[in-house]
Amino acid sequence: MNAPIIAGCSDGSCVIWDFETRGIAKELRDRDCVAAITSVCWSKYGHRILVSAADKSLTLWDVLSGEKVTRIVLQQTPLQARLHPGSSMPSVCLACPLSSAPMIVDLNTGSTTALPVTVPDMGNGVAPPSRYKFPDGTPFTLTAACFNKNGDLVYVGNSKGEILIIDHKNVKVLAMIPISGGAVIKNIVFSRNGQYLLASSNDRIIRIYENLLPLKDGLAAFDDLSKTIEEEDTVEKMKAVGSKSLVLFREFQDLITKMHWKAPCFSGDGEWVIAASASKGEHKIYIWDRAGHLVKILEGPKEAVFDLAWHPVHPIIVSVSLTGLVYIWAKDYTENWSAFAPDFKELEENEEYVEREDEFDLVPETEKVKESDANEDDEVDIVNVEKDPFSDSDMSQEELCFLPAIPCPDVSEQHDKCVGSSSKLIDSNHSGSPLSEENGQNGQAANNASSPLEEDTGGTRLKRKRKPSKKGLELQEEKVRKPLKPLKSSSKLSKTKNKSVVDQDYGNDVYVGDGSDDC
Repeated sequence: MNAPIIAGCSDGSCVIWDFETRGIAKELRDRDCVAAITSVCWSKYGHRILVSAADKSLTLWDVLSGEKVTRIVLQQTPLQARLHPGSSMPSVCLACPLSSAPMIVDLNTGSTTALPVTVPDMGNGVAPPSRYKFPDGTPFTLTAACFNKNGDLVYVGNSKGEILIIDHKNVKVLAMIPISGGAVIKNIVFSRNGQYLLASSNDRIIRIYENLLPLKDGLAAFDDLSKTIEEEDTVEKMKAVGSKSLVLFREFQDLITKMHWKAPCFSGDGEWVIAASASKGEHKIYIWDRAGHLVKILEGPKEAVFDLAWHPVHPIIVSVSLTGLVYIWAKDYTENWSAFAPDFKELEENEEYVEREDEFDLVPETEKVKESDANEDDEVDIVNVEKDPFSDSDMSQEELCFLPAIPCPDVSEQHDKCVGSSSKLIDSNHSGSPLSEENGQNGQAANNASSPLEEDTGGTRLKRKRKPSKKGLELQEEKVRKPLKPLKSSSKLSKTKNKSVVDQDYGNDVYVGDGSDDC
């Protein structure tokens, strides 16, 4: 499966690379946006891309045409924006601004709906005090949010260490799941199959929760859960519903260094978890299996990691450093030919081969391998792409697997030759030869008056073809009728002088500088 890679740049543009050819497939550039890109998001089938920028804008692009579909400017800078995962052509997105609560944005109308980030305690509606402030003293609350697989619910992690499950259409909190310690939740991500939820908090722990709700119609399942719980207190009832919606599955942490984690995410199949070290001077990526065992540590250059992404199908990781470089990590495969031929033996050095006595004997008909039942005349389909077994698409629309390549037109070789010959002709016209200099000194006025071979057009001299003169034809016929004879020593000088005069007159009258020389 060919999965294009998109990266946002600091100048407001987005570059799409072809993963197979490792070349730039398309560049998306908006003249209205010159600020740095804060996040990019593919639609479910890859036909649309949502881009958020530091100038408080959200831009929706059509990938194939490279045209801007819509652009909306918010009141705050969106640090992250995610398209609705349940639609092939989404018109709704979830934006997480820097200084306010997550909001649902209608990309068609530009309207926004703020989502609740806390549960009012005993109905008093008092929000918790903010733990973070801007340099000017203005408080703000860190919040992380994401859609579930179907897109009918939004999971929000707040600064009180709570995960809220929200019905974003009715703007209603349905359940609450508190985490131990009450640390601020920094990241919240769903696996691609929708079965697991990852939450990273300030206590240096990555927690994996198992989703107990159905992947489809999760909103309808809350009605059944609410009927089975008879709690009168609203907060306790939400906690009870939350305990039946999410259950803690595993925790990941470094007990030795107690480091903070950055950009945690799942693998394409949800079997692996990766996270980067938040230290500024190192580029380390930690890989765990879902059981909680640390499998591998990838070490790169001494550059801090800014973001991470896992290929949806292949075991390939993409990391972005603070210097703007994108690193691609792939598995180092070792050749094992015994997997194809069980009797294959690998040799560490050259050995003398001793053939068997019957190795080159004719094989009897009874020991011949039976012919294959496969029909070798069947046509092989090399155009259509089979649906990937790990694909999460459950609709009829095809995914965008590649971008059509449009090669740049090259200049033809014939055109290059013509340009080269014409330039040489111009140089030869302007460069003087001894013969032309002699003509210019002796008969320049006569030539210009009798037979103008050159025309002065705007300071540029161009030669044109004309018929040979009468004198030149007579000299040519005389030269043909009289064969050349051996020159005598006494008349050598005079013969040479006459020959030069003939060549000079012949050259001035007959030669055409258009590349069609017949001499």
